[in-house]
Amino acid sequence: MDTPNKCGLNSNQIKCIAIIAMTIDHITWLLFPGCQKIWWVMGLHVIGRLTAPIMWFFIAEGFYYTKNVKKYILRLFIFAIISHFAYNFAGGIPFIPNGFFNMTSVMWSLAWSVVLMVIFTTEYLQQWVKIILMIVICLITFPSDWSTIAAMCPVFLYLHRGDFKKQSLTILIWTAMYAVVYFIFMDKQYGILQMCTLLSLPILRQYNGERGQWKGMKWFFYIYYPAHLFVIGIIRVMIENGSIFP
Repeated sequence: MDTPNKCGLNSNQIKCIAIIAMTIDHITWLLFPGCQKIWWVMGLHVIGRLTAPIMWFFIAEGFYYTKNVKKYILRLFIFAIISHFAYNFAGGIPFIPNGFFNMTSVMWSLAWSVVLMVIFTTEYLQQWVKIILMIVICLITFPSDWSTIAAMCPVFLYLHRGDFKKQSLTILIWTAMYAVVYFIFMDKQYGILQMCTLLSLPILRQYNGERGQWKGMKWFFYIYYPAHLFVIGIIRVMIENGSIFP
């Protein structure tokens, strides 16, 4: 069992790192679409890889600390619906899914991940029922950003809570699965890039188990995520219409 680093970083500080990294990544996608193989562009995407594992980690922490899991799940699904339109607008993706990859934001998978945590931890369901429900949720979350990885990884981060070595291995295994799929079927360089999510581990290792003084971070993130994507979407439309960079 790991002892929290009391001199480390609180959740607010780590979430700020995730927000900054995410913003850099999304702006880079806007200005340099298509994962351009320029070293400093790829370097900006490396910074962006910090965000996903931090989000997974704190979804698990949120499940542990929540006093009302039903409200937590409802809040995440409302957030996922709003974020769907923001994410698709930012990327020029149809609001009604017409494919199997990156058709909605990672928030869809994260909301279902909490449902999975409830399923995995309940004593009233038989094991075969849990397995069937897990498969169904994996299929439901497959089209989102980070696909079923973002649904499954937080579950095991929660189950291994208090053992950072096992949590680190969890992130490694699930990220590697995602990276291999990308490497084989989509983009080799981008597949390798996904492994840079492991750079988040030294940051997460500094987590001291405290929230921080500002209680508004939770709501700030809920607002900031779709808001910054809507802004990126507006800029994308302006660029495509020739209103910017004529």
